[in-house]
Amino acid sequence: MDLQISEKVAFVAASTSGLGRASVLALAAEGAHVCVTGRTAKAREEVVKQIREAGGVALEVPLDVEDATSIEQAISTCERELGPVSILVLNGPGPKPASPSTITSEDVAGATARLIEPHVRMVNRVLPGMRERGWGRIIAIGSTAVVTPSQQLVLSTIGRQGLAGYLKALSQEVGGDGITVNMVHPGRILTPRIDQLDQDAATREGVSAADVRERFEQTIPVKRLGDPAELGAAVAFLASRQAAYITGTAVRLDGGATPVL
Repeated sequence: MDLQISEKVAFVAASTSGLGRASVLALAAEGAHVCVTGRTAKAREEVVKQIREAGGVALEVPLDVEDATSIEQAISTCERELGPVSILVLNGPGPKPASPSTITSEDVAGATARLIEPHVRMVNRVLPGMRERGWGRIIAIGSTAVVTPSQQLVLSTIGRQGLAGYLKALSQEVGGDGITVNMVHPGRILTPRIDQLDQDAATREGVSAADVRERFEQTIPVKRLGDPAELGAAVAFLASRQAAYITGTAVRLDGGATPVL
């Protein structure tokens, strides 16, 4: 299927590893011209090299998603070098694992600052251009913790549920402008973040990380963790022209693990 996003400019936040990297690779494979962003130059350059060797168009741009000036500079550089952003993928680091009874008001403020404020800044920066051109795709990488709160990831739930509410309202406002707004909610997908969470759980429980991994796999109907490329494919589809009637919704990529429809 031709997703019809060839030469569309995609700005993918935090795209040097994990789910951001999978998203930028999938968009580039469909012909989008992509901005690879992150804090580490070597990591950005490695992803750009991979895309260019496959015949794609990519630009590496420094970005700290928690710094407002960095966001402005990164998007301005992307647009100056590649053109106006038509596809925006919202992504960034998650907050620390924590249970409800242990968090502080400072922790909550930090989760908001990390999971909501940067994404609102990015949207505000590119939305006027999308509206003027009558076409845009905004896709946020969330978490199944939005749907089924996790005892150990309560800060992720707090921040990402706030982001989900904002994006739902945004989708209602801009739907008539040819702009779709959606989220993807990954479950346990094989990324460095999941490796760290498994190790944290193993340390708490006095078992091996492999034991923790196996236990979680048995709770997933498909009996395995997800491949980052599977999430990248979902992001690319939501960015496509074919997905123009899909907005204000969320797609779960969890192997069937979330126990609600």
